[in-house]
Amino acid sequence: MAKNSGQPPISQRVIAADRPALIALLKSTGYKDGDFTAMDTWAAALTLARNNAGRDDARNGVDRAVVAQAGPRPIIELEGATKQLSLFDSLPESEQRDLLGAVAREAADPERDLSAAWRSGDMAAIEAETRKGLLADPELREVLFTARNRRWTARIAEAVRAGRKPFVAVGAAHMAGRDGLPAMLARQGFSVTRVD
Repeated sequence: MAKNSGQPPISQRVIAADRPALIALLKSTGYKDGDFTAMDTWAAALTLARNNAGRDDARNGVDRAVVAQAGPRPIIELEGATKQLSLFDSLPESEQRDLLGAVAREAADPERDLSAAWRSGDMAAIEAETRKGLLADPELREVLFTARNRRWTARIAEAVRAGRKPFVAVGAAHMAGRDGLPAMLARQGFSVTRVD
């Protein structure tokens, strides 16, 4: 997974309009155009996105804080790292290239701030963010957002119907809009109440 020798330079894997943003992203992350010739396009996109967000140390993520506070309670992943990566790996090359272009465009748009909307509880702003960038592409949105939420909804519903009371932690975007987990759970007949 992720390795694929003989790929063209990364700048040739995006449309011409996205090349300036991609070249700027390569420069800011210390990569060169030919550094990804042995890597699938999706893996190159994730590598660049992660390195661009390098100031946000993964050790300080909300997920790690939640796990640390869980104590002896059992922790069950809705979707592990292997499954997450396989979602990207299953994308057709054209969608992987759309992903790469979206990563480049998002890196060039510093005005986007999902974390500010999350901190203030602004669900309308969060939902609006789920319609931008890579999630504006219908195929990417289906694979990376809507289908995942459907699978997670089924797992959560199964747990609740079995008498368990799960505490579910997911990214803020997965809570917003018609395709978000609360809306999907409500359509399954569950009462969903926001707690501030």
